[in-house]
Amino acid sequence: MRVKMECVTAGRFFGPSSSRLSNPRRRRIVLNRKNGLSAHNLCSSSKFKIQAQTHLSSEVGIAKQGSLTDFGVQEFVWPSPTDEIPFWKKGFPSWDANLEVPSEVKKDSKLMHIIHVTAEMAPIAKVGGLGDVVTGLARACLSRGHRVDIMLPFYECIQREQIDDLTLITTYNSYHDGKWIPTHAYSSTVSGIPVIFIEPSHQFFKGQHVYGGSYNELEAYLFFSRACLEWMQQVTGTQPDIIHVHEWQTAALPLLYWDMYHYLSLQKPRIVLTIHNMEHYGECRQEQLNMCGLDGSLYATFDKAVDDRTVGHNPERLSLLKGGIVYSNAVVTVSPTYLKETLCSGWLSSTLIRHRDKYLGIVNGIDTAMWNPSTDVFLPSKFHAQNSEGKKLCKYYVQRGLGLASGNHVPDTALKVPLVVCITRLVAQKGLHLIIHAIKQVEELGGQMVILGKAPDSRVESEFEGLANSHNQGPSIRILLMYSEELSHLLYAAADFMLVPSMYEPCGLAQMIGMRYGAVPIVRKTGGLADTVFDMDDEPNHEMANGFVFEGIDEGSLYRALGRAFACYRNKPDEWNGIVKKVMAVDNSWNNTAGKYIEIYESVRA
Repeated sequence: MRVKMECVTAGRFFGPSSSRLSNPRRRRIVLNRKNGLSAHNLCSSSKFKIQAQTHLSSEVGIAKQGSLTDFGVQEFVWPSPTDEIPFWKKGFPSWDANLEVPSEVKKDSKLMHIIHVTAEMAPIAKVGGLGDVVTGLARACLSRGHRVDIMLPFYECIQREQIDDLTLITTYNSYHDGKWIPTHAYSSTVSGIPVIFIEPSHQFFKGQHVYGGSYNELEAYLFFSRACLEWMQQVTGTQPDIIHVHEWQTAALPLLYWDMYHYLSLQKPRIVLTIHNMEHYGECRQEQLNMCGLDGSLYATFDKAVDDRTVGHNPERLSLLKGGIVYSNAVVTVSPTYLKETLCSGWLSSTLIRHRDKYLGIVNGIDTAMWNPSTDVFLPSKFHAQNSEGKKLCKYYVQRGLGLASGNHVPDTALKVPLVVCITRLVAQKGLHLIIHAIKQVEELGGQMVILGKAPDSRVESEFEGLANSHNQGPSIRILLMYSEELSHLLYAAADFMLVPSMYEPCGLAQMIGMRYGAVPIVRKTGGLADTVFDMDDEPNHEMANGFVFEGIDEGSLYRALGRAFACYRNKPDEWNGIVKKVMAVDNSWNNTAGKYIEIYESVRA
């Protein structure tokens, strides 16, 4: 799998020092060959063409005194915001994630065949955390010896060069709205995982993005759910032990399986549903459900799939997610605290309570091969928990590239400024008002902040564009309204703090990835954030302490948490260095989480 993520061109940032930054004779910092850095690997011209050093020792670091100017004999050309090509869009080397699958993982004794049916998969069809979870869990189960396949719509926007060994298996017919639609099935490998792409011959899944095409998405995913079962039964006769479906997009599959295909030839599989975010219900009209061959009227009951909020309305509607909860053998959500929250609030709580015996909460993991600062091809310097000094170079590299530091700054001065990073979708769930307050508060506290994210709502996008126009020319704030896989890796490595101020957060990956890269989390206590981040000032749980936590949704609560974090960073250097090493050593790998999923698979398998 070649990592060649598409990203949006960012605007340039012209701070007070922009004229100095544009100088082709800008200041160079000297590197030390014995630490494994090579000027040839890091840059090839004054335009700064980065080529990440895949052969470097993971011991790469900065002198123990913390001074970048202590480096030895090789010259290093730093990026500038006026470079013709932004520093995160340079020619990175390809990287085969399959080579990173840990070989030392113990194989399970009872092996299963697991098929994930999903709307997203990282990195080829990733919109949010769903794609990361599917890829990470699949890779972890593969490493434990299980047979794993992923079935994914063949979106028109998928870049085929990211796929290995793409082969058309067959063309078969699958039902939709009274017709049998010719459908192509392709086999391939992505990130070391076998993938089956499903491509209908009509308009579904056409467009430049995973979501938001000109077709009806709900009807497209109803088609996809049946097409996957049709492929198992009609084309291959595959009888997996587990069919693992995700979110509302594939939540109709359990209905189709138990009320149709189980009566045909698919007898062995059992169904597991993971709910990644209860905010999306898959609202569906009865006649839309009819399109996949089911009788929608049969599901318009309280104990099946009627949307409780529409009872008594004309017309009443169905919820695919509710139907999936009722019909699946096991239902998982992505953290124990979020499970408790969903049992206590929201219209689906009554359904979840009725099915409480099969409803479980498991914290997501992160893919520690994809997110590994000691091997990350996007970083100018590698580092790890035992030697995190190279993180300082990554921080200054990003500061220079975004115009947050210039050639007139002594590197140590720039490094002393706390850098807060927020990588997020800009939606209400993520605490937009707190993110906006944080911009002001970080400036007041003398820090720097970088926000990376996209806003699907045009009003939110307009508001953040205004903030970007106000701040991106200044010395401390950068707001980048886009998503870039490469830049996200660089920002995690550069960050001192990872801010996640969500109103609710089923699990959250940013805080765990940030810790992996030595960024201490500042989070609001909710959902998976409460299960993974524990406050530094909570004396009874001091052994677990790994971040700064606040509970309120007001700016004062956030300000106090930021103040405590900045005070620790500035006033307690020994304690701070200990925290950084501690969070980098936390094991949030998928192997631990996969073991819990495998226990669930075992408990429901035929």
